[in-house]
Amino acid sequence: MENTTKIIFPYDQSLVKELPLINKNDIEKILNTAQNLFNDQSNWIPAFKRIEILEKAASIMNERSEELIHLAISEGGKPYKDSKAEILRAIKGVKLAAEHISQIKGEQIPMGLTEASVNRIAFTSKEPIGVVAAVSAFNHPLNLAVHQIATAVAAGCPVIFKPSSNTPLSGLALADILREAGLPEGWVQVVLCDNETAELLVTDSRVHFLTFIGSAKVGWHLKSKLPPGTRCALEHGGAAPVIVESDADFSTMIPDLVKGGFYHAGQVCVSVQKIYVNQEICDLFVEQFAEAANKLVVGNPFDEKTDVGSLITPKELSRVEEWVNEAIQEGAKLIAGGKRISDTCFEPTVLFNPSEDSKVSTNEIFGPVVCIYPFTNREEAIKKANALDVHFQAAVFTKNLDIALDAAKKLNATAVMINDNTAFRVDWMPFGGRDASGLGMGGISYTINDMTREKLTVFKSKYL
Repeated sequence: MENTTKIIFPYDQSLVKELPLINKNDIEKILNTAQNLFNDQSNWIPAFKRIEILEKAASIMNERSEELIHLAISEGGKPYKDSKAEILRAIKGVKLAAEHISQIKGEQIPMGLTEASVNRIAFTSKEPIGVVAAVSAFNHPLNLAVHQIATAVAAGCPVIFKPSSNTPLSGLALADILREAGLPEGWVQVVLCDNETAELLVTDSRVHFLTFIGSAKVGWHLKSKLPPGTRCALEHGGAAPVIVESDADFSTMIPDLVKGGFYHAGQVCVSVQKIYVNQEICDLFVEQFAEAANKLVVGNPFDEKTDVGSLITPKELSRVEEWVNEAIQEGAKLIAGGKRISDTCFEPTVLFNPSEDSKVSTNEIFGPVVCIYPFTNREEAIKKANALDVHFQAAVFTKNLDIALDAAKKLNATAVMINDNTAFRVDWMPFGGRDASGLGMGGISYTINDMTREKLTVFKSKYL
């Protein structure tokens, strides 16, 4: 009997689609297809053709944007307005990938600087790295697929894409659109499989580059299994700390932090999670933040008025509920929310001063929960913000330039936002975690460069 996976609408748990899973016997064919395309350079897609394909794909995506929005909502549960923003970003990401192809280039290396190097000319060039295996997460089903598939196409690499089993439909749609746009058969293969099969696939010696977006536990495990020479980029989670100083501008800060904390029900690797607020303004901050959180509309993600949708599964909701209750039992004060609305929706929740040992303080919550901690000494607050082993994006709110730059320097993060929330991202900037939060930097152009490798050519002639 064929194994299948069921794609469920997270909000009401209704069945969207049932799709077959591949098994271990299919791996050989998938890997050979990709490797054979790469090994024969006559198969390589020239740069001008890759640009044409990606530009056409972006155009098709634009024409079908409403259809792609509804597909992403049905499998991921992100509210309409946020899913719309994701699809527009994804289209822009494909365009960025096309534009960057002209920047895949080498440089001349000077010769004749020593007697031994005379009569030579040397230059580097960039080649595709080889077969790319891409493992993706559920929370941005189309945009993450673009960051892993469109970049591989731009770099000239065959790509095997393994989406989250919760949200495979957007990645499948992207692959279909690329083929419709002219991408030859086999250059993108989307595989749905169990974790054991996925591990065998992505750690095979025929894979030259692994791009992984997901949990740290799985990412570091896969890295440990990679064969010699296989490169990888890992993007895990964080706890996104924020420092709020006494001179911060409340009028822009409160809506910004509320959006950063509860966007996609907090299921984002850089969601605002821990806010350290100067004691002088803490009461006012807590009051205004809770008031704004209480006004958020929780409900059906297809409703355009909805601010916060469902969690990806009822199991995740139960985990968030458990962590919140544990934090309250350990001394946290519940300021807003704290209860399940249904089996899939949880109230936007604000906790005040949970114990530094509570799960909400020590782990990535990945749910609609924000923790607020008062401080009197900024150095101590930064020390606490840096205390975990996950470091991704952080933020500081202040009008004082010296304080802003001092905090930006001292916060352990790959990116520090000043007067902006931790979830800010555009797809042409470097993006990724450090330490336990990941390896390497994403972003369209950065990923394309990761998927190429350098070759040096030296030409010797008595006429040089």
